[in-house]
Amino acid sequence: MVEKIRSFIAVDIEDKSLQDKIVILQQDLMGTGANLKFVEPENLHLTLRFLGEIPSSILEQVCRELKTLKFNVFNLNLQGVGAFPNLRRINVVWVGVKEGAENLKQIAQKVELTVRKLGFPPDPKGFSPHLTIARLKTGKNKDKLASFLENFQDYEVGWMIVNTIKVKKSTLTPKGPIYTTIETIPAV
Repeated sequence: MVEKIRSFIAVDIEDKSLQDKIVILQQDLMGTGANLKFVEPENLHLTLRFLGEIPSSILEQVCRELKTLKFNVFNLNLQGVGAFPNLRRINVVWVGVKEGAENLKQIAQKVELTVRKLGFPPDPKGFSPHLTIARLKTGKNKDKLASFLENFQDYEVGWMIVNTIKVKKSTLTPKGPIYTTIETIPAV
């Protein structure tokens, strides 16, 4: 049987001070009483492309192709808080990207072209630069959560330097996912 690996391509949030600031934001979100599942600090990332469960041979091809990807180092500003699909129907709570969003979109586009060349279907959701920090489990206190998010739409998380993208393996466990870096692609 062919081993399948659940994987994605992302920019990790490795800066400890940014992680700490996001944890504080998550603790504030907890205060709304909404039933949220928070993303652990070590798992915080900006997804460029979800690949799904794919054979390891295909994943090796993806890594090989991505090594040829060219992008420059850039600064990224994490700012603003919101929800998908919207504040009336919250599934995911995210932190937005202000400065650097265009750079991220360009890299995501290059990644998309690369994986499409390898036979992946188009990403049905398209790319929207954001950092998922929580998922809503039930509708409990959703109104409180929505008004909290409205008040924090300009919340400043901070700046980071993007100098690598990573191919990640996602292992689902009852305690939550465990992400392992399979390949690191540095900026030029």
